[in-house]
Amino acid sequence: MEQNSAQLVACIPRLRRYARALVGNRAEADDLVQDTLERGWSKLASWHLGSDMRAWMFGIMHNLYVDQLRKQVVTTVELDEDTPVPFYNPPQMQNMEIRDMQSALAMLPAEQREILLLVALEEMTYEEISSTLRIPLGTVMSRLSRARERLRLLMEGKAIPSRLKVVK
Repeated sequence: MEQNSAQLVACIPRLRRYARALVGNRAEADDLVQDTLERGWSKLASWHLGSDMRAWMFGIMHNLYVDQLRKQVVTTVELDEDTPVPFYNPPQMQNMEIRDMQSALAMLPAEQREILLLVALEEMTYEEISSTLRIPLGTVMSRLSRARERLRLLMEGKAIPSRLKVVK
């Protein structure tokens, strides 16, 4: 049991990095990691000894993240002329490019963003992602392809083509 808990603790830095990239907010990412660790710890007995602890924990995080997305309620706030607009003083070009990338990532559909982050940030193989997210390998590859293309278009400032066809 002690070795299992050590493996679980060893996953924390990667879970935190992935959660921050996934949700884009440090506090929400920390909450997601905490919920993931809590669930992983409580279900540690169901983890199969010898299997990949990292993939198992990422699977738990994925399920929690999807549950959170389902529960989200979209709210809008209308600004009036008395509402102060924050002043943005752009820093160096590199920081702007990073923010552009973060914004573009946030505009990707969740299922594309998470696969792109698992490949690029966590360096997981397609097979590991397929197993972790419990989706077919072909789905991983097609979502990754669509995510890369959409991200490229967003970073180039181009319009994203609609998949809808006009029917007369």
